[in-house]
Amino acid sequence: MSDHLVAGLEPPYYTVVFTSHLVENADGYGETAKRMAELVKQVPGFLGYESARTPGGLGITVGYFRDEEAIAAWRANLEHQGAQRHGRAEWYRRYSVHIGKVERSYDFERE
Repeated sequence: MSDHLVAGLEPPYYTVVFTSHLVENADGYGETAKRMAELVKQVPGFLGYESARTPGGLGITVGYFRDEEAIAAWRANLEHQGAQRHGRAEWYRRYSVHIGKVERSYDFERE
């Protein structure tokens, strides 16, 4: 889970919205999620992410990427693919992925 907001990105860029619902006993999920958060930072064109999860297991992670090539590089990462397989087999009750091109972006921060 992240405790920051990604702000100040110059469009256009892409988002990958990953919404998931975990099973009750998702042993090892937290460690793998931390590893994926470290690993994605190595992808050229990765801009940042935001993530939140409810106590009931519903989670939303939004990844920000400069272009579709960066998304493809992340998707092709072998360790990431292994985590995806494990997630489908053990951790996720269901999930969805939405990819979009951002044309406009703005933010606000109270002083």
